Amino acid sequence: MKVKYVNHMGNDLSVVNAARVSFGKRSVEEGYDQIDVDGYQIIIPHISSKDRKLIRYLAMHKHWTPFAHAYITFHIKAPIFVARQLGKHQVGLVWNEISRRYVDYLPELYTPDEWRLAADDKKQGSSDETIEYSVQPRPFNRAVAEDALQCYQNMIETGIAPEQARMVLPQSAYTEWYWTGSLAAFHRVCTQRTASDAQKETCEIGNQIAERCAKLFPVSWINLVEDGEYL
Repeated sequence: MKVKYVNHMGNDLSVVNAARVSFGKRSVEEGYDQIDVDGYQIIIPHISSKDRKLIRYLAMHKHWTPFAHAYITFHIKAPIFVARQLGKHQVGLVWNEISRRYVDYLPELYTPDEWRLAADDKKQGSSDETIEYSVQPRPFNRAVAEDALQCYQNMIETGIAPEQARMVLPQSAYTEWYWTGSLAAFHRVCTQRTASDAQKETCEIGNQIAERCAKLFPVSWINLVEDGEYL
């Protein structure tokens, strides 16, 4: 599973000025740093201590609109079952996914490093305990998934339309998408999807998104995270 930075609009100074416009005022940068984000060289402005305090105030008091003026686009690759959970987040986000109506090559398959036991104290989720789960000569889940891929390939070679053949693909097949959203929206995603009761696989994507947001918006992100609640 992989999250890759594509581009962004705005920075910590954008958040500050989105708030200061209410008073007809505007702040300016006080120098800058150059950082690397997934191979891209990004300019990050320095802001004053006064502007840092303003961002802290905005985060503490849930004034979320200034954080919605900054946007980021990610290219994400994850199994279908992970993508469908993340796709439930709609507010402040747009999503364009690879279409199995248009492509017919075989997708990669995701296999977890370990299998978690079901949790005893809740209807969904898993515990921290793992279980040995394999059937010789191939792990059962892998065998089923590979058989599904073979079925898909046979259907394509027979001439069946990809939009119908795709129905046999397993949930473990990888998909990929562009995901664009505001800083406020991705904060909500990361807060919910990296919580202690979140699924481990969606948590992995959430952590990768958070890591990049923290680089692009260092002052805003640390204050949003320290606040402990989503906007």
